[in-house]
Amino acid sequence: MKSAPSAAFAPELVSQLRNYGKLMRLDKPIGIWLLLWPTLWALWLAGDGSPDQGLFVVFVLGVVTMRSAGCVLNDYADRKIDPYVERTRTRPIASGAVAPLEALTLFVALALIAIGLATMLNRQAQLLAIVAAVLTVAYPFVKRFISIPQFVLGAAFGWAVPMAFAAQTGGTPELAWLMFGTAMIWAVIYDTFYAMVDREDDMKVGVKSTAILFGEVDLFVIAGLQLLMLLALVLIGYRAGLGFWYYLSVAAAGALMAWHQWLARDRQPAGCFAAFLHNHLIGMVVFIGIVLHYTFNPAV
Repeated sequence: MKSAPSAAFAPELVSQLRNYGKLMRLDKPIGIWLLLWPTLWALWLAGDGSPDQGLFVVFVLGVVTMRSAGCVLNDYADRKIDPYVERTRTRPIASGAVAPLEALTLFVALALIAIGLATMLNRQAQLLAIVAAVLTVAYPFVKRFISIPQFVLGAAFGWAVPMAFAAQTGGTPELAWLMFGTAMIWAVIYDTFYAMVDREDDMKVGVKSTAILFGEVDLFVIAGLQLLMLLALVLIGYRAGLGFWYYLSVAAAGALMAWHQWLARDRQPAGCFAAFLHNHLIGMVVFIGIVLHYTFNPAV
């Protein structure tokens, strides 16, 4: 028969592990999808439709690890801000469920896992991984100093693209950087929708964002960025020699963008948040287009 202390220990441990999971946003996988889709685009294009299986596993694990680490560090950096923002006041650190030192320890553990994954890549990909780490650490802090932190986030989320090309091919061709720029533009689009949710609270606490910078022309600027992204996707298809299925997916992505504009048309937090959440469908349909192209047009 278990003693009372040991019986109570297990539920407390499970509860705290659940708090760590929430701190890593494992209960909200949208960030994983938004980071994963451009990574998969790059792996499939770099591998001519047949990426290395080992690299696929490493990059998927890397996406989950780095996104989790970024969320932990972001909440640590925002620990004195989150309690005053309606959407974030229940986060583990802000609510007191996880101590700041615990969060730092978890971040270090995730960073060590990421380093271990990076050692499985070639030299050039490892060097690029160092830049990815710098961008991940920098993002949570830049929103206090610059008005366009979404561009830094875009660079961090898109950096897996040249890493994937380097790991798969040993180089970073022009196509890799074109895809990186596309992923960066996409991140600015969806994270501006996200920032529009918190715009009023962010202005009160002094956090900067493109939602605040763009002001009343926010949806117009987003529309311009959406058009630019679509043009970049078409150029990617041309440079990579992709066919009908890919361009059909780009057309579907354009339709989804129009839908997101409709969702956010009144700039209400619920609509803007829905536009953000559904952005991952764009990444998914583009990936489906790439896969279908190689399925019906296998590389020789």
